[in-house]
Amino acid sequence: MHYPKNETVQLEFPRDQLILGKVLGEGAFGRVVQAEAKGLIAGTDSTAVAVKMLKKDHTEGDINDLLSEMDIMKMVGSHPNIINFLGFCNQDGPPLIIVEYAAHGNLKDFLRRHQLASDSTNSSKPILTLNDLVSFAYQVANGMNHLSSMKCVHRDLAARNILVSEGHVMKIADFGLARDVHSREYYRKLTSGELPIRWMAPESLEKLVFDSHSDAWSFGVLFWEIMTLGQQPYPFKVDWKSMMEILQQGRRLERPHNCPLNLYLLMRECWHLNPEERPSFREIVRHLKLNINSSFSIE
Repeated sequence: MHYPKNETVQLEFPRDQLILGKVLGEGAFGRVVQAEAKGLIAGTDSTAVAVKMLKKDHTEGDINDLLSEMDIMKMVGSHPNIINFLGFCNQDGPPLIIVEYAAHGNLKDFLRRHQLASDSTNSSKPILTLNDLVSFAYQVANGMNHLSSMKCVHRDLAARNILVSEGHVMKIADFGLARDVHSREYYRKLTSGELPIRWMAPESLEKLVFDSHSDAWSFGVLFWEIMTLGQQPYPFKVDWKSMMEILQQGRRLERPHNCPLNLYLLMRECWHLNPEERPSFREIVRHLKLNINSSFSIE
């Protein structure tokens, strides 16, 4: 599906031209539903889209958060590895955000529905190769390189927040925690609230400071998720304090059993205690690009 670039979309979309369908996902304050948008693209009757909306008992703060997420998506613009913002409805009812539809759902569930070629049994699960996994990581890093260049900090980079579209194209999504840091190079959150501690860098856990370096840490955890086909990092009960202790003691996620050493070393670089020693997304993209279509050996 070729969606229009968001700068060409008539952003305010007629609410009565949306046909809402099944629920794709649900959170504490909102839900995402599949929908058909009539007349969104010239020359087509309707277009499959996803619509993000608030639940009935939403607050004024929830509305502001949703509109802030929309502003971030508009600022980021179009990129092949970022979910494309298509429009919104803000008249005659609660706000709706319209984005492109990703047919294969989120990356975590997608990975769990597959098996690795080298582990293939008689299971009916479809197969992914190591090159597939490296390609997935490369695409996410490519999208994050764009976000970083736009001075946007995602803050919630995890496999559950990557969507998989046709052709196994990775799309960074869920900008609910993202922030524009044009005015400074970092963002400090004032309250702890609900944050994804298993994916957070030590400085984010300790000081609630987020920047491109902390996003790089989270990417390392996401890369680990990819290489383990969607396993949960630190698969035991952890809280804020215990997570801090684990990381400060130098403990890190172990190398996945099918992960080539050089790729695990890239993960470890993302998990440097010193944020300045972590690779930039441009460096991560360069490293992963060199490994696509490689003949891997598990050392």
